[in-house]
Amino acid sequence: MCGIVGYIGAHRAVPIILEGLKRLEYRGYDSAGIAVFCADGKLGIRRAQGKLRNLEDVIRMDPVDGSFGIGHTRWATHGRPTEENAHPHRDCTGNLVVVHNGIVENYLTLKHSLEAEGHEFKTDTDTEVIAHLVEKYFEGNLEQAVRAAVKQVTGVFALAVISSSDPNKIVAARNGPPVVIGIGDGEYFVASDVPAILNHTRDMFYLADGDIAVLTPAGVQLSDFDGRPVSRQVTHVLWDHIAAEKGGYKHFMLKEIFEQPRAVRDTTLGRVEHETGRIYLDEMDIASEEFARFRQVKLIACGTSWHAALAGKFMIEKLARLPVEVDYGSEFRYRDPIVEDGTLTVVISQSGETADTLAAQREAKQKGSKTLAICNVVGSMITREAAGTIYTHAGPEIGVASTKAFTCQLTALFILAMRLGQANGRLDESSSRCLVQELLLLPGKLETVLSHDAAYEALAKELHRATDFLYLGRGVHFPIALEGALKLKEISYIHAEGYPAGEMKHGPNALIDEKLPVVVLATCDPTSRESRLLYEKTLSNIQEVKAREGVVVAVATEGDQHVRKIAHHVIEIPPSSDLLGPILEIVPLQLLAYHIAVRRGCDVDQPRNLAKSVTVE
Repeated sequence: MCGIVGYIGAHRAVPIILEGLKRLEYRGYDSAGIAVFCADGKLGIRRAQGKLRNLEDVIRMDPVDGSFGIGHTRWATHGRPTEENAHPHRDCTGNLVVVHNGIVENYLTLKHSLEAEGHEFKTDTDTEVIAHLVEKYFEGNLEQAVRAAVKQVTGVFALAVISSSDPNKIVAARNGPPVVIGIGDGEYFVASDVPAILNHTRDMFYLADGDIAVLTPAGVQLSDFDGRPVSRQVTHVLWDHIAAEKGGYKHFMLKEIFEQPRAVRDTTLGRVEHETGRIYLDEMDIASEEFARFRQVKLIACGTSWHAALAGKFMIEKLARLPVEVDYGSEFRYRDPIVEDGTLTVVISQSGETADTLAAQREAKQKGSKTLAICNVVGSMITREAAGTIYTHAGPEIGVASTKAFTCQLTALFILAMRLGQANGRLDESSSRCLVQELLLLPGKLETVLSHDAAYEALAKELHRATDFLYLGRGVHFPIALEGALKLKEISYIHAEGYPAGEMKHGPNALIDEKLPVVVLATCDPTSRESRLLYEKTLSNIQEVKAREGVVVAVATEGDQHVRKIAHHVIEIPPSSDLLGPILEIVPLQLLAYHIAVRRGCDVDQPRNLAKSVTVE
């Protein structure tokens, strides 16, 4: 969640570090700081509360520069967001500084021990403990001191450390949150995420948990916490920083919503055979016969990815006839889950570094389950630990509120459901061909949905003053109600709740009055008996809302006159099969949330209190 950038080379470090920190703004932050090794042989440290421009103002008034250094954007976990609590943090001498992403769980024990030894603390943060630990063990060699210090720390951390007493090196370490190392032409970089350094190099690799990297002007040396040499494969990143720019859109979120036809198409291509409907999944250490032997599936995720998992449950149970359990990553390992033989565990994460999901993945592996990842980031930790990965080719997603990653996750889950069904014989060739044809039509239908953006904007103008929203859905559409509500609350700060439409009469009907907009997912696939049945029930739910003076906003299939007669506002989407309908339904809800948030003057790309990649529990 915090952002880390470090540079060592022949160029001025400060502009490179500040540029990198700007490219990490999407992660969310409340303060920022920088430390560089200056010509006088001392560390120059500048910090500021609030946005990066405040740090830039501090540096403008009190310049600092050098050829290597580290920078940080903080998202507070311990201590208020103040200049004093901003990173980098110093030891007692001021000769050593550290930047940190993560949480030191035993920091109070360590702090009391260090204070007893004479160390003086200046901040309320857990990170300062690390600086003093490194100081304690420092005997002239920075990496040895870091190695000794991290062995005392309980928790998760990504670190970058520099010292004026052992100059011309940056020491980075990882145990949980991501650390990426960039390899340039006579220069080297460390960062929390790829966009921070992509303007300078496309050749990079992630540290694994337990890795320590030493960056010097001569290169990068890797070892584990015990000092044993290790190696990591360098990846050449194909997309560049321009792909992460707004491209003429007012916000990254809006750009990413409109990229969804391309993203869904890219996630599909190469994995489906048009003529036969066969599904092909590469990058799998899971043999075809293993797919046939799976007897149950566990889907594990957090946040938006969890909503995708809920929809994926319907897809897999329908197409592969396998029982599916859906778990929050944050809950899975704490309930001592039962993992029986023949279980496939699917972990879903946009970043591939979500701490809770990664911990759940490891729990499932420990209990003997094969794990498969659905992820957007090549080389991330979750993908490295999985037996196979379905990459969602969404491209970089900068907006904190996930949009195109979600629709690509739904696409990947649908493809996985077909693969499982084909492997175990539950899905025949004729049905597969029809489903693949529907899948290939999705990008064009998404473009149709996006072409009506002006209507969603007009609707937002009518509804943006509401203080509460209710989203209703049945079956596979209920997860979309949850996701629609999440998008609204994330970026507009309006209280919104997703609810199963059939449960309204068991309490929530009491909330309905003339001030409450109720968004109802009321689409219908006429070829599906289950869809027709749920559609009829949903029409009854709309009547219940109207009888209590609620304002009905219905998402319906094009040409549906029944819904148009009873709803106050209707959003039409192209007809689709019931299992693929959610990919179309969520797009107008994303745009409705976006336009409401803009009208309310909210920071759409960086909503308060949130971060893009949640790398701590």
